Formats: sequence, structure tokens, C-alpha cells
Amino acid sequence: MTTTSDAYGASTPDDVEEGTPVVNSYGGDWDSVVDEATALSEERIVVNMGPQHPSTHGVLRLVLELDGETVTEARAGIGYLHTGIEKNMEFRTWVQGVTFCTRMDYLTPILNETAYCLAVEKLLGITDQIPERASTIRVMMMELNRMGSHLVALATGGMELGATTVMTIGFRERERILSIFEMVTGLRMNNNYIRPGGVAQDIPPGCLDKVREALRDIKKGVGELEALLLENPILKGRMVNVGYLDLTACMALGITGPMLRATGLPHDLRKSNPYCGYETYDFDVSTWNTSDAYGRLRVRINEIHESMKIVEQCVQRLDGPAGPVMVADKKIAWPAQLAVGSDGQGNSLDHIREIMGESMESLIHHFKLVTEGFRVPPGQAYAPVEGAKGELGCHAVSDGSTRPYRVHFREPSFNNLQAVAALAEGGQIGDVIVAVASIDPVMGGVDR
Repeated sequence: MTTTSDAYGASTPDDVEEGTPVVNSYGGDWDSVVDEATALSEERIVVNMGPQHPSTHGVLRLVLELDGETVTEARAGIGYLHTGIEKNMEFRTWVQGVTFCTRMDYLTPILNETAYCLAVEKLLGITDQIPERASTIRVMMMELNRMGSHLVALATGGMELGATTVMTIGFRERERILSIFEMVTGLRMNNNYIRPGGVAQDIPPGCLDKVREALRDIKKGVGELEALLLENPILKGRMVNVGYLDLTACMALGITGPMLRATGLPHDLRKSNPYCGYETYDFDVSTWNTSDAYGRLRVRINEIHESMKIVEQCVQRLDGPAGPVMVADKKIAWPAQLAVGSDGQGNSLDHIREIMGESMESLIHHFKLVTEGFRVPPGQAYAPVEGAKGELGCHAVSDGSTRPYRVHFREPSFNNLQAVAALAEGGQIGDVIVAVASIDPVMGGVDR
């Protein structure tokens, strides 16, 4: 290559202004040119990748720098969803906050609601007053929700690897769980069921039989997934030693949940910091020791089995005389036990009869509690639960009014996404898909 004043290969100097630099290229040895460019890293390109995971549907931007097929740098761009959930909660009553936080990680609404309500109950000082039946229902619903979230992780992970059958089986089994949620709460997702002081209503007749039937079918479906996945040489070729993140890295980045337990550390808040009576249940903390995407797969499958054990224990405890499912303090307790109708909502007829025709005091109390809400003493509290993706905590601050002064969530997907660079850099482009799927992020929780 030479630099002349012959612009664009101009044939005469009159065709170009004086002093204009011109680059003319001549033939040469392309092998030496390529070797030189590779040595100088001039073949590296930057690409935007995604969306490739159903939970990232356009709101997670992966910026990859590539050297051929090898990822040399990876960055996760977040913040595109911006639901404003935490800020909106400052303008609603404490009870209304439940219907906001349930929409964060929309695959684990019950777990979101429980973390928030536990924090509110700490501020109110009524943690020890929650009826045992309400805590048992909470545990049953949380574990069913954990199973549903893991099934989606397995299903979507299989789909991203090209295994459509894994997806259909995973979503088929999750449907059984959603049908239970619909029966208990009136809604399949965003349930608004866990309330400060207890739950919105007791489980309906026939619920426990439906749960037993679902567990039997889910065990069979998970067995099908295990047969398809665990010793599949194609799957192991894509996942073993891919997305490696050891215990030291997890500790440095604040990684929790299945990603942490796949390094061999049995850290689970249900054991280390029990809540809702988890210390009274018999279950094991699932771990693996490979620190890779395959280990996270094995942890999630094992956790589904452990969750089924917990749900079976809940069914035994609930299969008896009904009891209260809301705190006894009528200044906090929701004034009516709701009866789920075909539209997913409604009030018990006995309560409507009392407040509308028999007791003016009950009507006034109902009106004040529903419209204004209860007051929470000034202070702050943090309540963590073991979410499906890691530690899910709620930090609630009260200034003594009927609305939160501030609510902030420690959402596991937000923390776990920090690991994208560590998981992806040095691997191939195809490994990025496996690595992100093994994190199992949900952007509703990240960009809340």
C-alpha cells in the first residue's frame, strides 16, 4: 500500500486538490496480511447478542467482543424494562404493595410476596403471631412456586439447546402447578395471595387432593426429564465445564442459589436462617461440585424432588381441622376472608351481610382498613427468603404512616447477572447461550 496524491486512482494531478492524501492498494501475500491482522487482534468484532432466553425477551442486551468464535469480552446491558415497582409502592398502602412486588420475578410471585410480607410483619412486631396454618400454606405455595420456576429453567434451557421435547415436558408439568395456584388464589400468576398477617383466604375444598394428584404426575414428568437430560452425551458436551464459576468467584460477586450450591457449598436460607417454620420440615440441601452449567442443572432437578418432599409434609399438616389463616389483630387483618369466585375475586357472603345490614361499626372498620390501610410503626426491617434463584430479600422502611417510606429488594437475578463476563469470556459464542441459561435470569426482577 502506498500513499499518493492521486485521489481514487486519478490519472492526472489535475483531478485532485493539492496535498490530498490518497491510499492505493496493490496485490500481495494475503496469508501474511491475515497473520499480521490476527497478531494485532484486528479481526475482533463487537456484536449485540440476543434476545435468546425467554426471560430476556429484548430487555437484556449482551455486548460481546469476538476474536473469531471466541468471546474475549462480554458485558450485560440491563435497565431496559424499568417497571418502577419499588417507587410505586411508596404511593400505595402496605397491603397494596403486595400486588406490585408479585410482578417482579413473574416466575416466582409467591416468593416475592412472602419476602415483602415477612418484612412488614417484622416492622409490625407480629412475626410470632402468624397462625400456624397460614405459615404452612405459605410454605406449600412457595415450594410449588420453586418447582414451577425450576421447570421453566429446565424447559427453556433445553429449548435453547434445540431440545423441543424438554420444553414441552417442562411446561406441561408447570401447568399442573399453575392450575393449583388458580384454584387457591383465583390467578395463575401475579397472585396477590400472601398478605401481611397471613394469607388472603384458606385453601378451598378439594385442593389437597389436587395437590396430591399433581405431585404424582410431576414426579413422573421430572423422571422423563431426567431420562432425557442427565446422561445425554449431547447435553453433557454442551454443558460440562461450560460457564465455570467456582466458589471463590461466587463469594466475590454475591452469587446465591443454585449457582452457589453447584460449587458444593450447602448454603440455603431455609436451613441457615429459617422462616415460616422451615426448621420443622425434613428436607436436604441439594448441592453439586462441578461449578459449571451441568452442575446447576443437577441442582435444580434435585431441588424439585426436595420441594416435593416439603409439599407432601405440608399436605399432611393441612389435612385436618381448618383454623385461622390471618393474624387475630383486627386492626391489621384484612377485614374479610375472600371467597374465590369465577372471576378470581369476591367477599364471603357472611361478611357482606354483616357490614351491609347488621353492623355499622363493621362497615366503618372495613372502609377505613381497605381505603386508608393500617399504620406501621417507624423503623426498618430486612427479611430474606430462599428464592428459586437465590437470596430474595426485602428491606422495608416505615415512617409511621399507612404507606411505605421506602421498599428495596435484594433480587437474586440482579446479583447473579454480574457473573455474565466471568461465565462467557474465553468460551465460544454457543457457550454464551448455555451460560446465560444456567443463570436463569428474569429481567422483571432485575429492572424492577
